[in-house]
Amino acid sequence: MIKGSIVAIVTPMFEDGSLDKDSLRKLIDWHVAEGTDGIVIVGTTGESATVSPEEHCELIRLTVEHVAGRIPVIAGSGGNSTAEAIALTRHARDVGADASLQVVPYYNRPTQEGMYRHFKAIAEAVDLPVILYNVPGRTVADMSNETVLRLAPIDNIVGIKDATGNIGRGAELLRDLDRSFAGGKPFGVYSGDDPTAMALMLMGGAGNISVTANVAPRAMHELCEAAMAGQVARAVEINNRVLSLHSKLFVEPNPVPVKWALAEMGKMPAGLRLPLAPLSAQYHDTVRAALRDSGVL
Repeated sequence: MIKGSIVAIVTPMFEDGSLDKDSLRKLIDWHVAEGTDGIVIVGTTGESATVSPEEHCELIRLTVEHVAGRIPVIAGSGGNSTAEAIALTRHARDVGADASLQVVPYYNRPTQEGMYRHFKAIAEAVDLPVILYNVPGRTVADMSNETVLRLAPIDNIVGIKDATGNIGRGAELLRDLDRSFAGGKPFGVYSGDDPTAMALMLMGGAGNISVTANVAPRAMHELCEAAMAGQVARAVEINNRVLSLHSKLFVEPNPVPVKWALAEMGKMPAGLRLPLAPLSAQYHDTVRAALRDSGVL
């Protein structure tokens, strides 16, 4: 099972919106050096909504190639079309990704039965581990714990990224999974919500698929390590250090603030694609202060 701090890595772009592949390679090397435990490529933070299908496939291929087995690569290969998700996941498998991240279908608002059949079809069509991704704040459709428990026994389905931020619900899922799979198939519950990630890991979560890790990879690796080891005081100390990043990187829709922050750090240009717009000037000092408070700048 993949564990620890898994960065939901940005897709570097030039000011004209074209892909900056050299900056992506440099970011990957930096993350490996700083202790990041895994990379999600072309997820929400990677602007999967605006890259073309060809670019999507190329970003997965490039990342797997450049990582070269140093840490696991999880390909964002979901979609609101089951056929499209299967095609992207086949590509991810063929180029050597370690797992796929499969978002709850968005816009078409499937029922719980529709979600179950969607994820089951992907897992059965492609021999690549699947991590489910529930982010109702973006997809509107919300996968219930009951549906997760139905999907968890399927061989290729190995975990879920829970971006609800609901700790009570996460605790119930961890409890019910433990009851269902005690001594059996491993299934990881990953936080997808930086502000509540520490709490979820202290209760048994397998790690954090993180936006904050884009700018503070070493701290997030150490936070995950401490929390998963039950080192409460150490985890709280690190979390307090990066706490302002958890909130200030969302003053505008992700990944707008985090891409501005990485540009401020000199890691890449600040390019975005419409309909995303550059970070509003009123928030520059806010995000800059969070970077300084956390020791990043």
